[in-house]
Amino acid sequence: MLKTNQEACETKRAPSAGGVRELLAIALPMVVSHACDTVMTFTDRVFLSRLGPDEMNAAMSGGLTSFMMMTFFMGLIGYTTALVAQYLGAGRRDRCAVATTQALLICLAAYPLILLARPLVFYAFEVSGISPGQLALQKVYFGILIYATIVGLLRTSLSSFFSGIGQTRMVMVAAFAAMVANVGLNYVLIFGKFGVPAMGIRGAAYGTILGGLLGLSVLIGAYLRPSIRRQYQVLQSLRLDREAMGKLLWFGYPAGIEMFLNVLAFTGMILAFHAHGPATATATTIMFNWDMVSFVPLIGVQIGVMSLVGRYMGAGDPDTAHRAAMSGIKCGWVYSSVILILFACFPEMLVNVFRPIHPDPVFEQAAPTAVFMIRLASLYVMIEAVVTVFSGTLRGAGDTFWTMCISVTLHWLLLPILIVMLHGLGMSPEAAWTAIVLTFLGFSYVFYLRYRSGRWREIRVVQSPVELVATDHDQAFHETRDL
Repeated sequence: MLKTNQEACETKRAPSAGGVRELLAIALPMVVSHACDTVMTFTDRVFLSRLGPDEMNAAMSGGLTSFMMMTFFMGLIGYTTALVAQYLGAGRRDRCAVATTQALLICLAAYPLILLARPLVFYAFEVSGISPGQLALQKVYFGILIYATIVGLLRTSLSSFFSGIGQTRMVMVAAFAAMVANVGLNYVLIFGKFGVPAMGIRGAAYGTILGGLLGLSVLIGAYLRPSIRRQYQVLQSLRLDREAMGKLLWFGYPAGIEMFLNVLAFTGMILAFHAHGPATATATTIMFNWDMVSFVPLIGVQIGVMSLVGRYMGAGDPDTAHRAAMSGIKCGWVYSSVILILFACFPEMLVNVFRPIHPDPVFEQAAPTAVFMIRLASLYVMIEAVVTVFSGTLRGAGDTFWTMCISVTLHWLLLPILIVMLHGLGMSPEAAWTAIVLTFLGFSYVFYLRYRSGRWREIRVVQSPVELVATDHDQAFHETRDL
C-alpha cells in the first residue's frame, strides 16, 4: 500500500504528467478508433448515396434512431472509463475488472428493454411526416440494426476498460478491424459483387453488424488474454459487486440520461429537417455527415482527457488533472483547425462527394443549401473542441450531474428553435440552421463557466488504500470512544 501511494506521489511530481505527450499516448489511438467508426458510417452513406437520396437519408435517420435506442445505457456504462481510471490512480488495480463486469451485467439487462421499444419507433416513423420512399427504406434499415444493439453495448463496456487503464491501442485495433470488415462487406452486399446478390440498404445493415461483431471479438480476445487476466484478476471479477455497481449507477446515470436526451433531441432535429421535404432532408444529411467527421474524432480526445483526469483525481492531484485538460484543448484545436479550413474553403467539393451516379433533381436542389450549411458550420468547430474537452474533464472528475444539465439544456433549446422557425414560421432551412449555430456558440460558454468554478476539484469518487485504512481507523476510534 505504501509503495502504491509513493508511486502516486512520484506521478504527481513528474514534469510530463498531464502534458500533451502523455495525453496523446492515450488519446491518439482513441482518435484513430473513433475515426474508424466515422469512416464506417460515412462510407455506408456514400455508397448508399450512389443509389439515390432516399437510401442515404434513410440510413441517416434509421441508423441514428437505432443508436438512440441504446444511448442511455452507453452513457451509463461509458462511465466505466472514468471509474476504472480512478481505481487505477488510487492503486486499487483489482477493482478495474470488477467495475467492467458491472458494465457487462448492465448490457445484458438492457438488451431486452431496447427490443421492447421497437414497435414504438416504427409508430414514430409513421407519424413523422417523412416521404414514403424514405420511410419504407428507413424501417427496413432500423428493423435490422436494432437486433445488433447488444454488440454496440458490449463493445462500449470493453473499450471503456482499456481506455480506463490507458491501453487504448487495443481499442484502436478493434475499431480498425471493424472498419475494414464493414467497408469491404458493405461494398459487396450493397452493390452485389463477387457473385453476391445486390441487397441495397439491407446489405448496408448486415455489413455494419458483421463489422461490429469482428471488433467485439478482438476486444474479448484481448480482455481474456493471460496477462490481463492475471494483472486485473478478470476471472475473479465475474460477479455482482454492490459497491462497484453502486458507483457506476450513481455517477454514470447522469451521463446516460445526458446521452439519451441529447441524441433524442438531435434525432428530433433530423426528423424535423427531413419532414420539410426531400431536398432539405438531403442537404441536412450531407451536412451532418460532414459534421460527424468534425466531431466524432474529438470524442477520442475527450476519452483520453477523461482517463487522465480520472487517474489524477483518483491519486488526489487536481492540478495535474487541469494540465491534462489544457493539453486536450491544444490537441482538439490542432484537429479542428484542419476541419475549419475544409468547411470554410471547400464546401462544394465536400457536397459533391455524395453526388448520385445518375443525375438527380433532388440532389441538385439540395446542393446549394448543403454548401451554405457546411460553410456556416466552420464557425463552431473550434468551440466544439473546447466544449468536448471540458465535458470530458468534468466527467472524469465525477461532476457528471452538472455536465448533464448543461448539455441537455443546450440540445433541448435547439430543437424547439428549429421546429418553430422551420415549421411554425415557415422560414428557410438556411435561416433555421443559422439560428441553431448562433445559439450553440452563445450557450457553449456555460461549459467554461462550470469548469472555471473549480467545483470538480473537490469531488472524490474512490479512495486510495491508504485513505481506506485511515477511514477504518477513524471509524474504529469513534466506535471505541462511544463505548
